[in-house]
Amino acid sequence: MSAVALSRARPATRRHRVALACGLAIVLAWAVVAALWPHLAPYDPELQDPAHRFLPPGPGHWLGTDQFGRDTFSRMLAGARPVLLVAPAATALAVVAGTLVGLAAGSRGGLVDEIVMRVLDAVVVFPAIIAAVLFVALAGRSVTVVVLVIAGSFVPIVAKSVRAATLVEREKAYVEAARLRGERALTLREILPNVLPTVLVEATSRFGDAIFAAATLSFLGLGQPPGSPDWGASVSDNRLWLQPAPWTVLAPALAIASLVVGIALAADALRGRWEAS
Repeated sequence: MSAVALSRARPATRRHRVALACGLAIVLAWAVVAALWPHLAPYDPELQDPAHRFLPPGPGHWLGTDQFGRDTFSRMLAGARPVLLVAPAATALAVVAGTLVGLAAGSRGGLVDEIVMRVLDAVVVFPAIIAAVLFVALAGRSVTVVVLVIAGSFVPIVAKSVRAATLVEREKAYVEAARLRGERALTLREILPNVLPTVLVEATSRFGDAIFAAATLSFLGLGQPPGSPDWGASVSDNRLWLQPAPWTVLAPALAIASLVVGIALAADALRGRWEAS
């Protein structure tokens, strides 16, 4: 590498390192909140106090109260847990399934690849929101249904990325050498370790998308039940009071935004470091 290229790579590496550290710090902070919110929340998030409804942010209630007099800050802390239960589960399911499908299609090629890709294209075209409504109508509203809906919408995206990486790797000399040696489980032993960077980037990217999707489904009434401190449900419950009491909507909305931004920073940093290597 030339001196000029090296001088350009170093600032980029520092930026990726800082972005990764900031992103992981935000995600870790919300993970701690999700695990420990009963010890961190100053009030019971379900406790109603109609005499103190719509109190503005102040010393007694840091982020004010909502239409039922519930503490907005406590509800924001409690809302982290349902989001961070659904999103990681949906992401893990989508990444595992998508990776297996992408590896199978990319390594086999031919008719198998063609059939798999046509099926994935058909799934991508079908609107995820309509699929969610149909799924909830048939199976009922539950955490499992939400996880399956979100994961199902992401499987084609992950599979296509892994397939593209697999197509590149299977043409390389080390794969041909392993094939000539007669190695078994060639895809899992030789190709999978070399497409893991793609899998990792997809996992972090889909994690952010899963959080936004879970909040969207809760906002539409397809996720957590009404009255839940879940961030999406809180935005939906308080949207009518945006003008007289904007803090009731801004608190959960900013919580969603901060977590998604943190994950996006980590994903971009990982992608940048992988592309630079």
